[in-house]
Amino acid sequence: MSGQQPYAVSSVPPGYRVGPWIVEEPLGAGAFGNVYAARHEDPGAEPARAALKFLPTGTHTPRQLRHLRELAEREVALLSRLRSPRLIRMYDALTVDAPSHPELDGATVLVLEEARGSLDASLSAGRPPRQGPVLLVQICEGLDQLHGAGWVHGDLKPGNVLLMEDGTARLGDFNMAAELEGTHAYSPAFATADYTPPELLWSEVGERGVQIRQTADIWAFGVLAHLVLTGSFPLPGGTPPARRDALVRYARGEEELRLSPELPAPWREIVRDCLSRTHEDRAPHDAASLLRRTSQAAAGRLPRRRRVRRPLLAVAAAVLALAVAGLGLSMYLDEDPATKPNTRSNAGPVGKTRPGKSPGPVQTATGYDRCPPRSVCFFSEADGSGEMCAWEGDDPDWFDGENDCSWSATDRPGSIFNNGLPDPEDYDQVAYFAEPGLRQRLGCVERGQRHDLALTSRVLSHTWAKTCSR
Repeated sequence: MSGQQPYAVSSVPPGYRVGPWIVEEPLGAGAFGNVYAARHEDPGAEPARAALKFLPTGTHTPRQLRHLRELAEREVALLSRLRSPRLIRMYDALTVDAPSHPELDGATVLVLEEARGSLDASLSAGRPPRQGPVLLVQICEGLDQLHGAGWVHGDLKPGNVLLMEDGTARLGDFNMAAELEGTHAYSPAFATADYTPPELLWSEVGERGVQIRQTADIWAFGVLAHLVLTGSFPLPGGTPPARRDALVRYARGEEELRLSPELPAPWREIVRDCLSRTHEDRAPHDAASLLRRTSQAAAGRLPRRRRVRRPLLAVAAAVLALAVAGLGLSMYLDEDPATKPNTRSNAGPVGKTRPGKSPGPVQTATGYDRCPPRSVCFFSEADGSGEMCAWEGDDPDWFDGENDCSWSATDRPGSIFNNGLPDPEDYDQVAYFAEPGLRQRLGCVERGQRHDLALTSRVLSHTWAKTCSR
């Protein structure tokens, strides 16, 4: 937030009571509210401690009163509807009744979950936090929750990322948050310059504020991620005005992004996508896809996902057609009958000939042998029969548009084959799950294993792992 505090309560004395809460020391101040630590009058109450955020309404002009009341109502509505371990919880909303204290009289007080501190305070130490990648994944989880409910945060920055006692991150300060009305939301004409996307540089301010979209949060996340991982902003300049000038040049195409060489390789593409110049270029990279990508980057691995838009059975049939046409394509060659794979499958046949020999009978890729090397394959029937879907990499959601395993929407896999190769980082086991997002683990298959499955649930996601032991 800005250093100026045009609306905030100047001070609340220690010991001041608001409902059952007793004010202690101040925790922070912003343009629209001050936050204080507080304890419950009943030591055995749950929660026993909280953070009180004071939003004044008692001593301002009617326009200021209306604006602040709208801010309070917006934040109360949002925090009441969204409950997630990645969003600061709200316990209550109170109104101060204190005619003898005009500055406090009529103030709205939000009773919030108490945090240990903010990411901003952590970054002020001058070095990236050790758990930066994990914190970024947790921030994405919060954004995914907000965006999924149809909201825009509108002021994502380190000061609004709160760190809990256990070291995890949660999003807070929803004064600028706005609910979408179609493709846009309307937010007050206030933003932090370093986290403002190019399209908002020249936005018109209407009666309802500035039109804002969820891609504004995606831009802000890109800036925040670069700062967390490298300790520097992605645009050059030693001050916010200088960086704003660099943003203008970048928005006009006069300057390219020059990301820090300290930015880890798995994160470079993520940050670059978040910092695309236009809303249209950022739109494909929504919070859900960023959550998947950051989770993978935090694990220290580059994406290895393979685009498979239809079961590979159809691919095998196409290859067969080419082979019959005389192009001599196949998936394998084996002239020794003793080493031929079993033939129980409905996969299409594929043939190949040795140089100098006349073409022999077209061979058929069958059963588990349809599974390409480096891949994990799921089959709709036992013994590698039926339809097959294969991946070389992780897939946290089999229906997210990257891979299409349509038969698994209604059928449980009947068998599995881990046809992966030895991995230099030992990620050669495959765990599979009943829900998207790698939740509700069902089982795991080691490299080289092939076996039938007796599942009571569908499989909807999987990941390569270092070990099958929990």
